[in-house]
Amino acid sequence: MLCELWKPEKQFQRARFLPILFLNLVLTSCIPSASAQSSEATEPTGTISGTVFSQADNRTLSQVALTIKSHEAGIFRSILTDFDGHFEVDGLPPGSYEIKVEESGFDPVQTKEKLEGPSLKVILYLRPVKWVPAPRGKYTVSVHELKVPEKARDEYQKGMECLGKSDSSGSVNHFTKAIKVFPEFYEALSQLGMAKIRQGSMEEARKAFQAAINISKGRFAPAHFGFGYLLYREGKANEAEAILRRGLEVDENAPEGHVILGMALLALNRLDEAEKSAQEALLRKPEFAEAYLVLADVYAHKRNFRMQLQDLDAYLQLEPRGPRSAQVQEAREMVLKYIGERRPQQ
Repeated sequence: MLCELWKPEKQFQRARFLPILFLNLVLTSCIPSASAQSSEATEPTGTISGTVFSQADNRTLSQVALTIKSHEAGIFRSILTDFDGHFEVDGLPPGSYEIKVEESGFDPVQTKEKLEGPSLKVILYLRPVKWVPAPRGKYTVSVHELKVPEKARDEYQKGMECLGKSDSSGSVNHFTKAIKVFPEFYEALSQLGMAKIRQGSMEEARKAFQAAINISKGRFAPAHFGFGYLLYREGKANEAEAILRRGLEVDENAPEGHVILGMALLALNRLDEAEKSAQEALLRKPEFAEAYLVLADVYAHKRNFRMQLQDLDAYLQLEPRGPRSAQVQEAREMVLKYIGERRPQQ
């Protein structure tokens, strides 16, 4: 019973991944150029919209995640339906699109549609899944989890609470105590590394992440992601990419890993790969707000300001009062102003 009360943290605190100055590229990208003007003049204006219903009772479904993809155009969009079950995606070129809907409690739906004119309307019905009893004994506890003493678990939990309150010193204190009680506690070592980054103690953070990787025998992906994030912060994007990819080999479904990899690829000016990495994060977690910041920076580099604006809006929709919302709003206003100033020239 005791082991059911505590589950090791399997994801980072998302608000601590991206550096404070991450949006600098967005804020400084709105500088007019002839190439930007010529490229935006041909921007696509097609729209795909529609409504999602429950097949069982014909009611509309709100806050349902959809993805819209076009392999031929290299387009990927992720969006949530509004409170009326409606969705709309604009700025799309003509072509074939794959629309996929996944919602807990319903069978996934996938359809292919063709956008030939200025707009396309789609009606989607989701069928409730048939309930199947879970097999007995499905939940298992690893040997490692069983080994963690109660005192170490308590200190770890206190450390996580301090992280949530942005109390780096408190979190370091509790994680250190947890590790002292149980030196093999690689989850605590990994979180200690994140806390040390917040304190600016990069060398100590490096040691903590490396210890977590060594003790877990490389099987704890968050330690790789934390180490990769540290290397990214130090301007070592090539080294960061290598260790982040090792982490994704351990857990390819971790959206945090794909987002940080996107940041590293962006620093290496590998824009298409960075865009793909952010999209991979959204495929796994459509409401992962930080992925939209990576995409916004990608489109800023590509000087596709309308797409940049769309991703900034997506972030603000998910995080209207988040830790970076004010800075994102500032970037959004700059992009709007720039687009507005250029309209008379077109």
